[in-house]
Amino acid sequence: MFSKSCEYAIKALIFVAQKSNSEQRASIIDIAHGTEAPIHFIAKIMQALSRRKLVLSVKGPNGGFFMTEKENQTSLSEIVKVFDGDSLFTDCVLGLKACSEKTSCPMHSDYKSIKANIIHLIEFNTIGSIQKRMDMRLFFTQKEQNNFL
Repeated sequence: MFSKSCEYAIKALIFVAQKSNSEQRASIIDIAHGTEAPIHFIAKIMQALSRRKLVLSVKGPNGGFFMTEKENQTSLSEIVKVFDGDSLFTDCVLGLKACSEKTSCPMHSDYKSIKANIIHLIEFNTIGSIQKRMDMRLFFTQKEQNNFL
């Protein structure tokens, strides 16, 4: 549903939030390893997130990325908009430019409630709320699931 950049950004922020919870900073290498993403790709993603103040960073030997309670309140929709734009919120499910409430495509009315649910889901879930659920083991990451197989 999201681009790879957006998926990695969400995973990276959750990873940084978990580290920040124990008052640690995460390096690019830590984040890349923790999210199973290419280092150069994560570096670009973290730079974009940092520029938009969705994550904080400190340079130097003891530096790295971290988050405070303010950054933990970042909704998934904010991240989606940074990496994937507004298309999830505005575009037709079939990609038709003429689709609207007045001139709807064949799937418009069926998809309308699904789209509203997805938008609600990403607007009301924050990095902090996801991180807390992960800490409580209410769901598992891919890496953890593989350990149970």
